[in-house]
Formats: sequence, C-alpha cells, structure tokens
Amino acid sequence: MTEKVVILGGGVAGMSAAHELIERGYEVEILERQIVAGGKARSIPVMEGQGDHGSKKRHMEALREWRDVDGAKVPPGVKRPWLPGEHGFRFFPNFYRHIPDTMSRIPYYNKGTVLDNLTDATGMLVALYDEAGIVLPERFPRNLKEVSNALQTFLYGISPRDQIAFDDIEHFAGCIWRIMTTCKERRFDEYERIGWWEFIGAENRSEAYQKFLAIGITRSLVAAKARAASTKTIGDIFMQLLFGIIAPESASNRLLNGPTNLVWIQPWLDYLQERGVVYHFETTVTGIDCKGGRITGISAEKNGLPYQVTGDWYIGALPVERMAPLITKEMSDIDSSLAQLTSLARNVQWMNGIQFYLTRDVKLIDGHVIFIDSAWALTAVSQRQFWPDINFENWGDGKTRGLLSVDISEWDYPGMNGKTARDCTRQEIADEVWSQLKRSLNYDGQETLCDEDLKYWFLDPDIVNDPSDPGRMTNVEPLLVNRVNTWRLRPEAGTQIHNFLLASDYVRTNTDLATMEGANEAARRAVNTILERGGSEATRCKIWDLHEPDALEPLRAYDKARYHAGLPWDDRLTVAVQASLKMGQSAVGTEYGGDGLLAVIAPFTAEMSKPDSLLNDPVLADALRMIGPPKGIMSAIARDLPGLGGNFSGTKEVSALAGDLAGRTDLVNKPPLPGSENGVGPDILKAQIDDTAHPLGAKHSNNDDPTEPVPRLRVTQIG
Repeated sequence: MTEKVVILGGGVAGMSAAHELIERGYEVEILERQIVAGGKARSIPVMEGQGDHGSKKRHMEALREWRDVDGAKVPPGVKRPWLPGEHGFRFFPNFYRHIPDTMSRIPYYNKGTVLDNLTDATGMLVALYDEAGIVLPERFPRNLKEVSNALQTFLYGISPRDQIAFDDIEHFAGCIWRIMTTCKERRFDEYERIGWWEFIGAENRSEAYQKFLAIGITRSLVAAKARAASTKTIGDIFMQLLFGIIAPESASNRLLNGPTNLVWIQPWLDYLQERGVVYHFETTVTGIDCKGGRITGISAEKNGLPYQVTGDWYIGALPVERMAPLITKEMSDIDSSLAQLTSLARNVQWMNGIQFYLTRDVKLIDGHVIFIDSAWALTAVSQRQFWPDINFENWGDGKTRGLLSVDISEWDYPGMNGKTARDCTRQEIADEVWSQLKRSLNYDGQETLCDEDLKYWFLDPDIVNDPSDPGRMTNVEPLLVNRVNTWRLRPEAGTQIHNFLLASDYVRTNTDLATMEGANEAARRAVNTILERGGSEATRCKIWDLHEPDALEPLRAYDKARYHAGLPWDDRLTVAVQASLKMGQSAVGTEYGGDGLLAVIAPFTAEMSKPDSLLNDPVLADALRMIGPPKGIMSAIARDLPGLGGNFSGTKEVSALAGDLAGRTDLVNKPPLPGSENGVGPDILKAQIDDTAHPLGAKHSNNDDPTEPVPRLRVTQIG
C-alpha cells in the first residue's frame, strides 16, 4: 500500500521534499497558505493598472484577479496585464549543489530542463556614495576585459594608496587563512560562538576595513549584523564564494533568465502535479495533532473553512517563526529540541525587496550591486540584461523597458530622510530607497539614474502595517540569520517523533545558511529519514558537503589533532599567507616606493577599465562573448590547480602524516608563538572536551539564550 506524506508549506523546502518523495513512489499532499507557489522564492504578479504597489488590500484583490484568469498558466511570449514582481531577487552561487541537481530533473516546456535557465554573472559592483564604485570579478577571467577588471581588483586589494590600508588587508587575509586551515570541529565549537566583527578584529581597524570587510560581507550574504553573525557561518560561506571566483570553469554566481515562477517554479509545480502531488493553495496550518508518540493529523483553514488532513508521515516545511507556534507540549515532551524553536524564531531579520520599473534599461553591471554606503543596506540587480527572451511590451501596459530589483536588509537605521525603514510609509520607503540608489550611482556629473527613469514601483506585500504599533511596519516573512551560538538551537531533520520530520532552512545542514540551497538540503535529509525509518529500499537522496581545497587538507588535519588535544589554532600558519601578500605588495612597489611589474601594469588596467575604452565597446564585448574562453587551457588549469578540479596527488598521504605528527605530544603541546601559552599545558590532554555545539550530535544547553557563552578554550586574535 502506498504511504502518504503530508507536507506543511509549499516553498522551496516543501516542493523539494515532494519532488524526492513522488519520484520514489509516495503519495504527497502539500498545504500552502499563499495563492502563488514557491514561498520566499516566488514571483509576484504586479497589477500596475490597478495601482498595486503591494499594499495588503489592493494586492490581494490583484492576486485574486490574476488567479481567476489562471495567470500561472500563461506561457512565455503571451501578453499579460501584470508586471513581474518578487519577494527578493534570486541568485545561485556555484557552490550550490542540491538546488541545481533538483533543477536538472524539472522539464521546461520540452526545451531541456529549468537548469538550462541559469545564466552567468561576470562581475559585481560595490557602489559608493558620491564617487565611482569598485568592480569585482564574479568568475575567473575569460577575456581581456575581465583580465583587466581582475587586475584592477588585485591592485586595489593590496595597495595602501586606496581606501583599505595594506596592514588591514594583511590582517584580514590572515583571518581568512585561519578559517581555511581550521578543522570543522573547531569551527562548529569555537567559531560558532564568536562574532564576525570580533573574529576579524574590526573594532581596532580602519573605518574602511569595517565598512568593506566586516559590514559589507555580512550584509551581502544575508541580512546579518557583523557584530552578531556567527564566524562559522560567515567564514564558511565567504570561502565558498572566494573559491567560486578562482575556479576557472564556472562562474561564481548565476541568475535566472526570466521571472522566477515563469522559468522555474511554475514548471516545477506542473511537473509535481503531473506526477500526482496534491498542492492546496490558500490553506493555513492551524494545528498539529499528536497522540501516542505519533502525529495523527493536521488541522488547517482552507479558503476560510476548517480542513483536516491525515497521512502516514508529516514534514514541517514552514519557516521557523510559523513552525514554532505549532509545537505542542506533547511534541516537545517527546523531542526537547522542538521546544528550542521558540528561541530560534527570535533570530530573524528583514530582507525584503522593492522593484523599480523603468522607462529605459539601466544595466549598471553584469551581475549584482552592493550599495556599501547605503544606510538601509541595499543590494540590487538590473534584471532585463539577464532576461533575453522577455519582451516587456507583453507585460503590464507595455511601456516598461527596465527593471531594477532591490533588496533592503537594514530596517532599523535612519536613512537620509532621518527615519528608519520600519517607521516609513510604503511611499516613503520607495522614495528613500530611490534616493540612496541615485546617490550611489550618480557622481562627477554622471547621471546613471534620474527621476524621469522611474515609471512604477512595487514593495514586497510581506511588509504590512503593524497592528500592535500603528505607524510602524512589520514583516510577515522575515529571514533566519545565523547569530552567534545558535547552532545548538537548530534541530535535525529527523525528530524524535517517529513520523514527523522537519525540512526548512533552519534545520541543521552542511549549507548552514538560510537559503534555497539550505532548504533543499534539509528536504533531502527529511526524505532520507523517512526512507530509513520506513525500511524503504529506494535510493537515498544525495547530500553534498561544502567543497574546500584538497591542498589544505593536511593543515586542517593538523588543526584537528590540536583541537582534540585541547590546543588553539596554530598562529604560525599565518606566516605563509602574509609572506605572499608582502611579495605582492613589493611587486607593486607600494611599500618601498619602487617600480614593480604590477605598478607598471596599473595605468594600463585603469585605462582599459574606463567606460569609453575599447574593451567597453558593446560590439567588441559581444564578439568576446561569442568567442568564449579557451576551454582547453581552462580545463588544464582547473585540473592542475589543487582543489579546483581533480584530486591533488599526495593529499591523503600528507594529511595522514600531518595527523600522526600532530598527535605527538612534544609537538602539539608547544605554544603557537613564544609567550602565547594561553594557559594550555600538558595536562590539557587529559581534560574532557566539551561537545556542546559539536557537529556530530551536539548536546543541547538548557539555556535558551543564544548569546550566553559556553565555557571552553578562548579564541585568540591573529596579530
């Protein structure tokens, strides 16, 4: 008899679980409160002609009109009376493995799969107030223009003539090197309990260091605060993005080539429903029935009426702030980790989108923009350049020519208007974001963005008036952020309730970050648990770990031995990376005023990067794009560079040797540097290692305060 799985929530996690289950012969039913599929990843129809700027009443009217005309089924190329909106723009870093694998199994209108709808981003713009921004590469250089940009970035990074002093760069590089050569156990234990701001020593560094490397990095990843964000999470993800850029054969970042639901979510929903998945829209879960140590049913409200559903298995794929109130005493008595969800649900921030529809296409950069000086932590992408098959004449009134999609990640800091975003009206939010964009993009008499460009705007409908505090906004779909010491609050996919699983971005995963990738991985873990507990012989869902260079494995093995001996990370390991930076600085000639090779190249790269240079000519750019990279050379580089392609010869042997050497007490008991013993001596080898926050089945603390430190060896700063 076919077993039935009831999934609470039809976002990326719920749909991912349904996908894996339906392909393994299970009956699946999904309960989703929205009218549109996809959760936070969904596209949103914007009824421009009705003055729909996202306010609750007007937008719900527009959505129902969209539903009544079966708007989700309108194929590409057909005229429609709405514009494409979204909760926030989507992007797909190349370290994502789970989501692309699922996408490769979703048919796209007999034209391959939806994975084919991903397109590369080649650069990132760090926009500054009142001056030219900084262009950063998003992939290994593939043509002369990208080589020029990469050289400019390198020169910017190691030169004290620019905003960040070399001493700061050297210190930051040492911090990143420390993360790269640290074992996983230490990251989960020590780095999980130290904030990014503290770890990189931002307090005693320059304002530019704080802005670019402390605040800028955390706001570009998620809506996290640098002082509160876990070093374990930020460090791991930063490494993945860094490795992605230097990998020759793939772009670090990719975007969809059309509105999300059109080119991904709707084809996915069609596929699931064709395979037999029952997807209930406008169905809000109101209760979970638990009796005799099992879940026996789900109570919901569908179209305003009570609705009951039962199954053999149940997967909670709701966001943490919606899942936590549904946990009953009976459930938490069986699994105490479920009671922790209430504490975890307090660790959320706002990261919501606003779209500006323009009378002309404003490209900005072939990738994302970080508005580093903006008070409201803005990031954006100019969409149309990535949507070659989308004819805006078929959307809305047909007069839109460009689309700037912006995410707002800081809602509690005053903008140029003196008010926080949370205290503004919807119109004031739109006006202030537009002002911050203009100040970041317009400089030296160059007007990249002007008021005449703005045709219409749409703010995420999740931003609503707060009924408990009139005059302020609240957010009905916030985002989980990885604050210090919150890993211990996060549950496993398989709960202690035999037939109840969790699949959401707050579940413990290798991905760690609250993203589509994390949600998909959590769903796979939930499905695998069902297969294990049910005794199924079906193939298990594949789970990937984050990739790290094989060449550094010996150093991580050495640190692992030190960790288990109770010793800190060895500061002597920073010498190599700091020496390399000194070599680069010396080559540029910045330290001693010399004329190094790179100093000679610098004026040429600066000239090539100018807007009116030959390399920026659109005809030449198209030609270079058609020619593409020399794939044979790039393949060889990818193969031969350690960690970027194939196996690094000798890595396992060296790792084993490093572990053996590290196990010798006469080596591991030596202090990292003279005078830096930190109270560690031979007796530490006999001490019991505290496994709180350990990656392999951590003990949960009775203290629900995620900021409360758990005693262990302290983490020391580099330098």
